[in-house]
Amino acid sequence: MSIKSNPLNENQLKAFNQLVEELSPNQLFWISGYLEGRLAAAGFKTDNAVDAATVVTHQKTRLTVLYGTETGKSQKVAEELAKKAGENGAEVNLVSLYDYKPKSLKDEENVAVIVSTHGEGEPPDMAEDFYSFITGKRAPELKHVKFGVLALGDKSYRFFCKTGEDIYNAFEKLGAQNLTPLVKCDVDYEDDATTWVDTLVQKLKPYAPAVVETNQERTQATSEYSKKHPFLAPVLEKVKITGRDSDKEVYHFELSLEGSGLSYEPGDSVGIFTRNPNLLVERILNHSSLDPGQKVNLKIGEVTLKDALTYHLEITVLSVDILQKYYNKTQNEALKEVLDNSKILEEFLYGTDFLDLLEDFPYAWEAQDLVDLLRPLPPRLYSISSSQESVGDEVHATIAIVRYTRKERDRLGACSTHLADRVVQDEKIPLYIEKNPAFKLPANGAKIIMVGAGTGVAPYRAFLQHRESQGKKGNTWLFFGERRFQSDFLYQVEWQKLLKSNHLERMDVAFSRDQKEKHYVQHRLKEQQKEVYEWLENGAHLYLCGDMKHMAKDVNRTLLDIIQDQGGKNIEEAQAYVKQLKKEKRFQTDVY
Repeated sequence: MSIKSNPLNENQLKAFNQLVEELSPNQLFWISGYLEGRLAAAGFKTDNAVDAATVVTHQKTRLTVLYGTETGKSQKVAEELAKKAGENGAEVNLVSLYDYKPKSLKDEENVAVIVSTHGEGEPPDMAEDFYSFITGKRAPELKHVKFGVLALGDKSYRFFCKTGEDIYNAFEKLGAQNLTPLVKCDVDYEDDATTWVDTLVQKLKPYAPAVVETNQERTQATSEYSKKHPFLAPVLEKVKITGRDSDKEVYHFELSLEGSGLSYEPGDSVGIFTRNPNLLVERILNHSSLDPGQKVNLKIGEVTLKDALTYHLEITVLSVDILQKYYNKTQNEALKEVLDNSKILEEFLYGTDFLDLLEDFPYAWEAQDLVDLLRPLPPRLYSISSSQESVGDEVHATIAIVRYTRKERDRLGACSTHLADRVVQDEKIPLYIEKNPAFKLPANGAKIIMVGAGTGVAPYRAFLQHRESQGKKGNTWLFFGERRFQSDFLYQVEWQKLLKSNHLERMDVAFSRDQKEKHYVQHRLKEQQKEVYEWLENGAHLYLCGDMKHMAKDVNRTLLDIIQDQGGKNIEEAQAYVKQLKKEKRFQTDVY
């Protein structure tokens, strides 16, 4: 018996479609088999018929996944979303915001945007055009579009996740329907991002059975070392590489990865877990008059207040988010004045810690309320200063130690001073590898120009080790800046050897305090502007690593000047030139 065309009436079809919308992928899969069995029992041939599974899968859901990133985190989440949505039967288009044409939004069915916020509330370079379009006057109505936005950021910055928030609001203003509410992620973004991804995938029409994770796959996934499961790496070597007369402390660390299975590439970072300074913890406990042994609840479970402040919560730096929570609880008018004045707020946040907040705006805190103010203590990320092809099962890091005095009190960086003062050779420290696809050597061996100040030179040591291990000579130019030649010339002997062997073709240095007039890396770039521009015109890749607020801004301004002077361009044309370099991944930055 064959199935003849006998379509459902309008009401039946509506009821059927409503049922399908509410079913999970596994339920749909079960129903397809059930219907096929009923058809066979009734004597129908299903060879030439449209079977139940085909009825359900008559049209795949389309999902466009867009990402804008500076460090690669948004790309990583976008790839995970694309993978899971594809396994759930969606037709997925994964696109960088560099490569996406914003006018295509009007033709989309479902759109997911994963985007970071760069600097003080600015979109990352690759998201600038999309951001301007969707928040501008030319954006079309999107009433037929369903969307989701995941915003990545850092609560230590004032405009936390502003780019993602603005894009989400723009979608809503244009009439689009949200698949899932906006989620704003702090530096510990993984759990929130995974929840957002899973929620969005479930909200898509599930036209295919979900992939069932086997016990073997689950074991493999949890057996790898990661941020959630760090590797305990023995310290092989720890050397101070600034001189006795330097007013800076910089250490070179070599850590063993033997037996971890961890791998990395030049440009990646190592995340190191740490603890807070004991003296700061003690002062907070004394000031608050709270019992160090009192139990408090954290996400990880119940711990003592002292352990919470020592191992689990961020107390060495403040954020606007913490200040806002503090005010919401205390209603302190003096703190409100700080929050309402952007200049005063910026000055207050610079160099302050949690004890400053307790001292400046007193309040009788209960232990649980106190810890609820604070975010988890994140691992510190350091640019890797080695190539695995060169050093094997090791990872090297170049770390500047943070120490300063404010309000007659010594301040200590949580991780850097712990490593400098407490960690000894052979001790094991917990770490993981943070991939950074946005800061990578060119695959074709093209010319590279590397600009860095202080420990911003770390990834370039990795770059040059890598090229040396591959036998690639020349086509490398390093601009390095620090304070003094005698005490602060990091890795001086190594650079000299690389210059002699021509693995490093050129090097220009700027030591700002060795003469009356301060010289920085941007001045050296300007002095060599003719050849810098020629290298760029001949396909060179430009890299910038270091301080975001000062050095990076100065170098960017200088680069625009060079392009205008040497290329005969106006400022708009120079900006377009830089944007094209970034789009081609020929200008990459790692700034902090």
